[in-house]
Order: sequence, then structure tokens, then C-alpha cells
Amino acid sequence: MTSTSAPADSYYERHIFFCLNQRTGGEDSCANHKAQEGFDRCKAQVKAAGLSGPGKVRVNKAGCLDRCAAGPVAVVYPEAVWYTYVDAQDIDEIVESHLKNGKVVERLLTPANVGR
Repeated sequence: MTSTSAPADSYYERHIFFCLNQRTGGEDSCANHKAQEGFDRCKAQVKAAGLSGPGKVRVNKAGCLDRCAAGPVAVVYPEAVWYTYVDAQDIDEIVESHLKNGKVVERLLTPANVGR
């Protein structure tokens, strides 16, 4: 599976959102699975690779993306590609393969049927 780039008039080529939601009452959520660490790693890697800024990549925090059962999750637009990741190496692979080179990381895709 390959990715497409954003339309020419788009402010960012790609936008990645990390769910950082913390549910109350003991419900599982992305925040319980080191989502903040994933976000921080991605932001640092994107910046270090010179990928951040207008016309390039934006890394954003998000509230609940309603896919808690697969958490932690991140989604890349404009492609609407959902990822589940577990460690820094997964984040590095998303940055290098998808955000930098436009190639989806198949092994990290969130199954389509996994929701909350």
C-alpha cells in the first residue's frame, strides 16, 4: 500500500494526530499505553529530520479518537492511515517510512474493525 500526498494547496503535506486521552474510572485508554512518549518521540524525530513546518509535517495531540481497544493509536492525514505502535522503533519507522517517504508501514496498521 502506498500513500498519496496532500493537495497542492494544503498547508501541510501530512498531519499526524496522537490520541493522548486519559479515561477515568479505570477504563483503558491510550494514555495508559505511553501515548505521550510516542507523541514526544514523533515530534522530536520529525523536527530532527527537518520534516516539520508548513508544506511538510505537523505532529498534533488529540483527544479520544475512539479506537481505545487498539491503543495507543495515531492517524496520518490526508491518507487517513491508522497506526498502532508499541515502542520508539515503531515511531521511528512511521516517521521514516510514511511521514518522510510516503510509504505506509503495513505491519503497524490498526485493524479496521477495532474501535473502542
